[in-house]
Amino acid sequence: MKKIILTLSIYLLSTISVLAFSFTFEWGDIKKCTSGYPNKVSNPIFNLTNVPEGTKELRFKMKDKDVPGYNHGGGKIKNYNGETTIQPGAFTYKSPCPPSGKHTYEWTITAIGDKKKKLGKAKAKKKYPE
Repeated sequence: MKKIILTLSIYLLSTISVLAFSFTFEWGDIKKCTSGYPNKVSNPIFNLTNVPEGTKELRFKMKDKDVPGYNHGGGKIKNYNGETTIQPGAFTYKSPCPPSGKHTYEWTITAIGDKKKKLGKAKAKKKYPE
């Protein structure tokens, strides 16, 4: 009996993680910046997976994990229609621009439904410059 419950639990957990809201991103053609003075640029290319059903809006926020107090901003996509790829031009933000070396940057996307209800959140991080 314990083996059956354990097997079922592992199966359910693996199924849930496969269906989890997630994304990847590519910096795209942003102007290289290593001066510590970010440029205002178009959003990266985002490839979304398993966006929660009922999502009406996506909210984007970028954080420099090496300087978490700096506000790089982000943006919103209102009237989300189920796109799985968000191309540059959807919003602008302050580009990654570490003053020396590489920094790790993390994007967070929050899926919002009716009545501003949070339906899900996903995070992805990448070094810049790559």
